[in-house]
Amino acid sequence: MRRVLYAAVLVVALLAPAAPARAADSDITFVGRWNTTNASAYVPYWAGAYLRVGFTGTTVKLRQRNTVTLWASIDGRPYTAFTGSGTINLTPAPLAAGNHTLIVSYRQVAGSYTGDAVFQGLTLDAGATTFRAPARPRLIEFIGDSITAGTTSSQLAVTGYGFKTGEQLGYHHTQIAIGGMCLSETADGCWAHETRYWMSSGGQAGTDLWDFSRYPADGVVINLGTNDKSHGVSGATFQTRYIAFLAKVRARFPAAKIFAMRTLIGRYAAETQAAVQARHAAGDAQVFYVDTTGWLPADGLSDSVHPNDKGHQAIADRLVPVIRAKVPA
Repeated sequence: MRRVLYAAVLVVALLAPAAPARAADSDITFVGRWNTTNASAYVPYWAGAYLRVGFTGTTVKLRQRNTVTLWASIDGRPYTAFTGSGTINLTPAPLAAGNHTLIVSYRQVAGSYTGDAVFQGLTLDAGATTFRAPARPRLIEFIGDSITAGTTSSQLAVTGYGFKTGEQLGYHHTQIAIGGMCLSETADGCWAHETRYWMSSGGQAGTDLWDFSRYPADGVVINLGTNDKSHGVSGATFQTRYIAFLAKVRARFPAAKIFAMRTLIGRYAAETQAAVQARHAAGDAQVFYVDTTGWLPADGLSDSVHPNDKGHQAIADRLVPVIRAKVPA
């Protein structure tokens, strides 16, 4: 199996505090856009960023700065929600002794939610250690709006189709998404990926540009256009800007397969397909239009736009074979 170094999948060491607390070490993998400038406190941006690590012993705790909501899964079990600050015990019922794998995803700081997603390390049993979790061979980046961020699903990003798709594939996955985002900048101020996708934080905590050399994506899935229509973007403008966006994404990820999804309610479907065809005409045959017609079950929406848990699962079930066919492990 080829070895791939992902900079979104950072393997880093944080400063170790006094015992018994254990800070993150080189065995912890950080996936997504993380601010790592402070060696003792890492901060995730956008939606769906997570950490993944193996550990021994019977308990594991997180050291957080202030109050935050997060979801944790141990040994592939369903994600459990935790809200707290300081030391958060993820194993109130101790585990069986042995090797375990942990994934932690933080609630995205966006909209009215102002939690403090600052990871400061792990605390394990006395004598327990961390180890690298089994490697994942690929990384898929999902670009979108509130739908991609998992808004209105039960566990937000964790129950979003992007997170689910990545987990079902066994690949690393990112969700570069915030509620309300458009593809296009508009006169009434819609946040737009054509200007903010390139930022570390999407503008939430500054305007620092993301260093795309930190990880190569093997696949990029774009689901945009649902909000542009509500902000008055014409079909011609949307198509032109989608073509430009695809070209810029290609420049960042020269080897990636790029998937342009038809929006789930069909907005700009023809323009999205035409943008893909324009990229083909420009010589880029590794961009694919994904027709999502009929993907959502009749009871798959929580409102007129946003999928519920059943809807997100249905999307993931349809998207997994599409990606696997083009981005095999």
